[in-house]
Amino acid sequence: MAAFSRRSLLRGLLASAAFPAWQRSAAAKQKLGVALLGLGNYSTYQLAPALTLTQHCQLTGIITGSAEKIPLWQQRYGIADSNVYHYDDMHRLADNPAIDVVYVVVPTALHLKYAKLAAQAGKHVWCEKPMAMTVQQCQQMIEACAQNKMSLSIGYRMMHEPNTQRFYRYASRRPFGQLSSITSLAGYSGNGLPASNWRMQKQMGGGALYDMGVYAINGARHFAGSEPTAVTATFDKSHPEMFTDVDETTLFTLTFANGLEAQCGASVVKGFNRLRADCEQGWYQLSPMQTYSGVRGQQSDGKHYPAFNGSQQAKQMDDNALAILHQTALIAPGEEGLKDIAIVEAVLHAAHQGKSITI
Repeated sequence: MAAFSRRSLLRGLLASAAFPAWQRSAAAKQKLGVALLGLGNYSTYQLAPALTLTQHCQLTGIITGSAEKIPLWQQRYGIADSNVYHYDDMHRLADNPAIDVVYVVVPTALHLKYAKLAAQAGKHVWCEKPMAMTVQQCQQMIEACAQNKMSLSIGYRMMHEPNTQRFYRYASRRPFGQLSSITSLAGYSGNGLPASNWRMQKQMGGGALYDMGVYAINGARHFAGSEPTAVTATFDKSHPEMFTDVDETTLFTLTFANGLEAQCGASVVKGFNRLRADCEQGWYQLSPMQTYSGVRGQQSDGKHYPAFNGSQQAKQMDDNALAILHQTALIAPGEEGLKDIAIVEAVLHAAHQGKSITI
């Protein structure tokens, strides 16, 4: 997408979202009923347990294509037969007031399909990151939710994490003066997954940049307090025999209009995990910056901020539920996901073409 049309698209979407229709039609409830769509590892070991800790929402339904999983989920979480759905009969959700939200937790390439079906059934949509494969898909998701008067929030748990929020606010406060550089690295050590796993398949949204890159991109954007204007990138291939279809490590530099640069990286084989701002009069950082727990903040003046002593996922879902119940702004709306995917696309182009790409 050309730089002009990309910027025009972002401006148009942000303008149209100024007063979303769903804010005028939120249900008068104490708690929202949530249905998890996709019962893989993240739903099983993170989201479902977190929903038992939330105060403003609760797990009331499941949507799955794996019939063998249903009895265990019903037994563990007390889910009624009437709240169990298959991917192919999601239209029936429209007649079920026990479910207010569908949380889409399937491979990235399927996010658009199921987000649209959920919105068309009259349900708010929470979609796991990354939002979609392309900017065009992100736009379609935003439009589908707006047309059906439903809200759309992206599963950026770090945007709800207290230490991350604290340092994101520094972009406007500048407690250590102007920024001189940013380092934003998100990755984990590993040796890859079986080729049959969707995370190893390009067409399904696999690879380091889609999986981990949105953490690095989102962190750099919010530390800078502005949007990058250009990017250069390279693929680091240390295991080419294993990563034949997707990137294992992608390194990239985001350049902002004021000349500030952010050195970024995403990896599924390297365990780097840090978000740091160096400034005229000091520095501050999150280290680690995207783990499920233990995200700590440090500053050059000696201040330390201990890790949040709760479930990041529970806080994320409670924040989203409160925004719907109280008709207030979402912390991570669809437009936030779209901005990051626009940069993901630019990073891929830059790495493949070996030159700077205007965003």
